[in-house]
Amino acid sequence: MYYTHHQHLLPCLHCHPHSYIRMVHHLIERCLLLHMSRDQCIKALAEHANIRPLVTLTVWRELQKENKDFFHAYFRSTSFRPFPNRCTQRVSRLARRKQWNWSK
Repeated sequence: MYYTHHQHLLPCLHCHPHSYIRMVHHLIERCLLLHMSRDQCIKALAEHANIRPLVTLTVWRELQKENKDFFHAYFRSTSFRPFPNRCTQRVSRLARRKQWNWSK
C-alpha cells in the first residue's frame, strides 16, 4: 500500500482539519483586533496566509453564530469610522508583516 506523507510547516486542511480550522479561527481573531471587516479579513487571509476565501467565510460564519452579541457590538462599533484612512492603514500594516506568528 502506498501512503503519501504531506510535510507542511502549517496545519493542512486535509491532513489536520481541526488544527487548520483553529489556525483560521485565530487569524480571524487577529483581523478583528485590527477592526477589519469580514471582506477585508477574507482578502487578507487569502493574500497573506493562502487561506481559501470559502474556508475563512465558513469559520467566520460559525464564529458569528456562536458569538452573536460580540459580533453585533463589533459591527456597530466598526460601522462608524470618523477617519476613512484608518482602515487602509490597518490593512497596510497587516500587509507589511512578512510572516504570521503561528505560535500564539
